Amino acid sequence: MGLSWAYHETAIEDSEGVRLIGRAIELGVDHLDTSDAYGPHTNERLVGTAIAGFREKVVVATKAGLLMKGTTAREGYNRNGRPEYIRAACEGSLSRLKIDVIDLYYLHRIDPATPVEDSWGEMSRLVAEGKVRWLGISEPKVPDLERVSRIHPVTAVQSELSLWTRDYLGDVVPWCADNGASFVAFSPLGRGFLTGKFSSEARFTGGDFRASLPRFTPDAVAANQRIVDAVRAVADRRGVTPAQVALAWVLAQGEHVLAIPGTRTEKYLGQNVAASDIMLTDDEMAELDAIPAPVGGRY
Repeated sequence: MGLSWAYHETAIEDSEGVRLIGRAIELGVDHLDTSDAYGPHTNERLVGTAIAGFREKVVVATKAGLLMKGTTAREGYNRNGRPEYIRAACEGSLSRLKIDVIDLYYLHRIDPATPVEDSWGEMSRLVAEGKVRWLGISEPKVPDLERVSRIHPVTAVQSELSLWTRDYLGDVVPWCADNGASFVAFSPLGRGFLTGKFSSEARFTGGDFRASLPRFTPDAVAANQRIVDAVRAVADRRGVTPAQVALAWVLAQGEHVLAIPGTRTEKYLGQNVAASDIMLTDDEMAELDAIPAPVGGRY
């Protein structure tokens, strides 16, 4: 997402984005996550260009169900889970990604105006037709998962999980383990905050999506530095970066838990990949688990 949209005034140059994705594949990254909402549409086109010649090496995940109100994330979105929309969205994604089948197709958000069974039923028909391999759903509650799983298996649940967002650890993450689904953690670095690169004086303005989020107000940024300080303390003792500790903590939540950090630089890409080799001790996990809740809600 961050290559094309949400956190910066402008998208990364296509050539640089293609190069970075290619480098990720060289490093062994085999799971690329996008959405028709990112851009909108431009990120799917970027991914489609980048994976040309590498299709067999990657699992391509994309999503449907959000209609952006403008070209920036701050302008918000509407939800659309109507079957006819999902079918049209799938065809559009296949075309932009330049692939014959979407490996993992998510319902990006549940549309309160459409029974989730209707949305999921149409998605299951896309599987039957060979346009999609597996189905996922983003930000569901356990009752939602029970409803859709009666129609078609849930391969993945994608929701926010990080050292400052633990909302789903008590119910959805265990449900995934019990039902053979992966839990895909988005924003595992707290939208960049847990990397420690933002000081208490940091301000988020303009087209940066974070400017609209309660955790990124000036007061919240200052108060939440204590979270970064706690992560940095563990990182300094291990000789690694705060971002690597934050990713290692997410991955330690279960064998079925995956993380999808984003970056625009090869340096941080390499560090993110290396985080999968960091095994935190029980004492380190306990120290990180004791970090206080953040100031400010997610949205």
